[in-house]
Amino acid sequence: MIGKVVTVISTIALGACSVFGVRDGTEEPPYTVAQRIGDLELRDYGPRIAAETTIEGSERVALSTGFNRLAGYIFGDNRASTKIAMTAPVAQTPDKGASEKIAMTAPVVQSKDAEGRYVIQFFMPSKSTIKSLPQPNDAQVRLVTVPQQRFAVLRFTGFAGPESIAQHRASLLAQTQTASLMLLAEPVTWFYDPPWTLPFLRRNEVAVLVAAPPG
Repeated sequence: MIGKVVTVISTIALGACSVFGVRDGTEEPPYTVAQRIGDLELRDYGPRIAAETTIEGSERVALSTGFNRLAGYIFGDNRASTKIAMTAPVAQTPDKGASEKIAMTAPVVQSKDAEGRYVIQFFMPSKSTIKSLPQPNDAQVRLVTVPQQRFAVLRFTGFAGPESIAQHRASLLAQTQTASLMLLAEPVTWFYDPPWTLPFLRRNEVAVLVAAPPG
């Protein structure tokens, strides 16, 4: 059963960003644009690694709790005893004996599982593998492989509150129906900027998982 999905993209510890909240240097999962249909962009994402955790409670509480738990993992709450090279936005000088820190990439994903619990995910840097990543100290954090996926994506700016998200999701669904795309899940929302970003500078997207054409 496919539950409702809300995807939240955020950047934390953005030492390189301005007071206006413009993102700078945050890695995103690579994708290719397969097709553009009106305002829609069909994107193919390859397999990627994520750290995830499952939370019970409201959507807002689950996101906050899961975000903090996963942030702890990428900022050193793991079993490694040596440092690795960083990617933006997290950077540090190697320090013998300290826990390994991992770069955070966009997006942060929040979704519901079959039992109605929220699953929060952080995508790992593109060069990461399950074997190369340090194991979490917290047993509630898991490392998983996200399979290849195709999304239909609609971009918008401004403050992405409930009404704005609902409006753009409705537009997304209408356009995918017009394009005769087969939907595989419910729409998600992706936020690419920290919360202090000025609304007109924000990059927001609503997206839905769709079936790729055969062959």
